[in-house]
Amino acid sequence: MNVAKILENKGNTVVTVSAAAEVSDAVELLNRHNIGALIALDAKGKVAGILSERDIVRRLRGSAATLLTQPVSSIMTAKVVTCGRNDSVDEVMQIMTGRHFRHMPVVENGVLIGVVSIGDVVKTKIELTEGEAAALREYIAG
Repeated sequence: MNVAKILENKGNTVVTVSAAAEVSDAVELLNRHNIGALIALDAKGKVAGILSERDIVRRLRGSAATLLTQPVSSIMTAKVVTCGRNDSVDEVMQIMTGRHFRHMPVVENGVLIGVVSIGDVVKTKIELTEGEAAALREYIAG
């Protein structure tokens, strides 16, 4: 199974924020959409980074007073690991669990086409495993 199947099931709507926007704008988007990360885009609409709740919390300790007025680009993770629609769910799960992150942008030909969360990946793996188990039970039952 590949990432395209996840996007097919969940849709490919992605909430984005300008890398130049203030962190307060990003916090509002996270809250309004009840999500844990935003994809930050540069002026050309390309992926510039990812801003997660963790990024915000890490910065609260040192610069809480000024954090909300800083640009997203100052606290986002700029070295974004992405996947493609044809990448396997197993590969994506290994990367996400191995590198300890919960969201991965899906990019095709340099264009953002979706985002998958570790929850999406786990749900897909469970559905796949349950389907395989049902097929085995049916096969054994004859």
